[in-house]
This record gives sequence, C-alpha cells and structure tokens, in this order.
Amino acid sequence: MAIQPKIMGILNVTPDSFSDGGQYFNVTNAVQRAQRMIEQGADIIDIGGESTRPGANSVSLEEEFNRVIPVIEALAKTTDIPISIDTSKPELMTQAVRAGASMINDVCALSMEGAVEAVAALDVDVCLMHMQGSPRSMQNNPKYFDVVADIKDFFTDRIKVCVDFGINKNRLILDPGFGFGKTYKHNLEILRRFNEFKSFGLPVLAGLSRKNMIGQMLNDASIESRMIGSVSGAIIAVQNGADIVRVHDVLETKDALTILNKVNNG
Repeated sequence: MAIQPKIMGILNVTPDSFSDGGQYFNVTNAVQRAQRMIEQGADIIDIGGESTRPGANSVSLEEEFNRVIPVIEALAKTTDIPISIDTSKPELMTQAVRAGASMINDVCALSMEGAVEAVAALDVDVCLMHMQGSPRSMQNNPKYFDVVADIKDFFTDRIKVCVDFGINKNRLILDPGFGFGKTYKHNLEILRRFNEFKSFGLPVLAGLSRKNMIGQMLNDASIESRMIGSVSGAIIAVQNGADIVRVHDVLETKDALTILNKVNNG
C-alpha cells in the first residue's frame, strides 16, 4: 500500500527561531525560500512570525502581522498549494486567511481567547498541537502519568470544544507536539507509539525536524548537523501513521519518502 504523507515546509520569518531564525526575515527572501521548497516537493508551506522555541519571548500582534501578512500575500500570488499560518492569535488567523492562507497551525490548540470562534467563522483546516505549559516554561520539568494517554485526553477535550463551537471535525489535524513540554524520554515514547493517535480518525502531523530530541539521539549534534537524523525521524513517524511531516529539509525528506513508498509498493 502506498504511503503518501504530505510534506509541510517550514518558513520562519523571525529573527530568533531555533533553526533558521533571521535567514528569511524579509519578503523577498521568504518568498524565494518558499518557492524553492515547493520545487523540492513541499505540499504545504507553514509560515510563522513568532518563535516558539523553549524560552522564547512573545511578540506583539502588530509585529507578527508585519512579519507574515506581506509574505502570505506575495506567496499566494505565485502558488496554488496550501499556505498555513503558524500562530495562536485569533486576529492574525483571520487576517492571514484573508491574505491567502488556507490552514491554521496553532501550538496552543485554539486555547487563546477568541481563537475557536475565529476559526469556526473561517472554515479552514486547523492543526491542534499539544503543549504542556508555554514556550517560556514548557521545558521546566514536564511530567505525565502516561504521555500518550494524557495527550489523547487533551485531544478528546479540544476536539469536543471545536465541534461544539461549530468547527467541522473533518477540518481538524492533530499534532502531539514533539519537544513542547516533553522530556527526551517523552518524545521517544510519542514517536514509538505515534500510531495510537490515529484512533481519532483524523490526520496526524509529526513535527520533529532538527529539534533537540534529534540532537540528543545523535549525542548533541549541532542544529546544522541534524538533517539526516530529522529525515530518519520523519520516516519513522510516517511508518507509525503520520499523515503530515513538518520539515526544514524538504528535498531530502521527499527523496526518503519516495524510497519508502517504492519499497512498500514492492
């Protein structure tokens, strides 16, 4: 059976994201990067204007707006592939969709005031991510009774909230949130048991590209040295049920998935 997961290419228009902060911090460079990822095989471009790395500081709505909206507007004129806005702010969700985005990727799973109502009015796909705590504090001794079971309980609650507010369940995507309030052992447990999140009957996203868990598995390899580890992690996630992989290294991930697909097709 063919495995045909979607590749979500990461585009950070921030000065401080953990991997590529500052590289695409203007409209021209950002659009060129997005176009390159599309050429390499990206199915979705995920644009973020606020870093959510551990310890990151928040930015104002105006600043985040100024970072991402011009990029979305420019990119929407050059491509038909889905553009995702990576934000937790409901006002920005609305403006991003007006600018050309067709998906919302929220690390807070629509928990900010007004977010559920905003998405219900927009009628676009939305990814609900699990995070214990906030970016500033999430890695301060995170604890779970059973990390996978606890995340599933969280998803059950958030799905109900979304449906109760009128969001079509078929619009929802789930992301267990590798590295967001999880220890190294928690992350490995999530990856090993990733298929358990398929019980909701919804697409599941895996985002572990270049994260600290990859560095730890490779004996604290630098961020720049985590490409092969990240691709390997994406392949394992797909084998364990991931429908979308969120990555920095689009071409390498596309090639690896092509090999996997051909092997599985015999």
